[in-house]
Amino acid sequence: MKDDPTIPADARFETRAIHVGQDYRSETGAVIPPIYMTSTFETGNPTGFDYTRSGNPNFRNLQATLASLENAKHCTAFASGISSITAIMLSLQAGDVVLSEQQIYGASYRLFEKVLRRFGITIKYANLSNPENYDMIAQIKPTLVWLETPTNPLLKILDIKAICDVAHSVGSVVAVDNTFASSLLQQPLDLGADLSQLSTTKYTNGHSDCLGGAVCTNSDAWQERMIFAQKALGLQPSPFDAWLVSRGAKTEAIRMERHSSNALELAQRLEVRKGVKSVKYPFLPSHPQHALAKKQMKSGSGMLLADFGMNYADTLDFIRRLRLFTQAESLGGIESLVAHPASMTHASIPKETREAAGVTDGLVRFSVGIEHVEDLWADIDRALSSGEMRARRCLHARRSQTPDRPAEAAAWPHAAAGVL
Repeated sequence: MKDDPTIPADARFETRAIHVGQDYRSETGAVIPPIYMTSTFETGNPTGFDYTRSGNPNFRNLQATLASLENAKHCTAFASGISSITAIMLSLQAGDVVLSEQQIYGASYRLFEKVLRRFGITIKYANLSNPENYDMIAQIKPTLVWLETPTNPLLKILDIKAICDVAHSVGSVVAVDNTFASSLLQQPLDLGADLSQLSTTKYTNGHSDCLGGAVCTNSDAWQERMIFAQKALGLQPSPFDAWLVSRGAKTEAIRMERHSSNALELAQRLEVRKGVKSVKYPFLPSHPQHALAKKQMKSGSGMLLADFGMNYADTLDFIRRLRLFTQAESLGGIESLVAHPASMTHASIPKETREAAGVTDGLVRFSVGIEHVEDLWADIDRALSSGEMRARRCLHARRSQTPDRPAEAAAWPHAAAGVL
């Protein structure tokens, strides 16, 4: 991306988010560039555009902004997060090997298993949060190492720099899904990654009103592959969606500060609340990779896990009692969302398998929004307290129905057996 002489070279993230990628405002003096809702362009125009599938002013603006925010030389925008992953993976060829972190986004896993394998690409998995498994990289010598950190949904933190050092020593390329962290909180290219991929649907846009994806790189060769994929595979975003993501990126810094502070506060309160089995958040000292998270992330982001130790039905009842957390897929918007992995993202996985991976019936995933933290806490606390009161009433009712006199007990065989 070209340097803009009007923007100081040492401008910080917040300033670059607002001022980089503001071209094509023409003669109108529009403060915000317009949406170029056109499928084609007149041949020979001075900007070189010809057909929107292969380029549009809104794509170019967004790509300039995200390249700056990710400290990258290049960025290519795509129609969705999975489109950007597809662009990377379909740049490989039959016989190539991908070594992936074992715990990744479900749609990524589906793409790897249901699509890539059909094209002769080998996929292997490893727990790359454990340094003891780095030897697999040297042994396998994969074409591409695929990382996701923090991981979805269990928030494992992977050491990007350490893994890149090992991968590069055997000639492997490293790609990092940076979606959960965001461009503000983590810059994978600065840590040695070759590719940083984003679902811009999430924190970059931040308003849950469009889809988008992006791949950032310092490699000219990989940039050529991404531009080719955008055009040849038809993976480009719509101009309107690109414009929406550009709008969202301008407030990413201030939103991420609130997402992170809210999530940390809720995590700290949940960790000491009676009845909560466990809490996982990267910036809690109790997180297994807490030190690493603080080393490679500016703050913990807005994703929070809590295991309430409830059964399947009671967990869903708790979720339905929440008022400010909408039960829905996705994450990263200004509004708070809640997901139940056991009945949503991991519902098709046998219970024994998902519980072995840590996805229990009582596990709840919160995408913490930017509402006032006291309102969010009151909502969670009320939903928990309501469930506790209900459980006590049910227990009292069962006990009150249990006969005290031996003569009556004969008519209550279950009571005599200790079932009640």
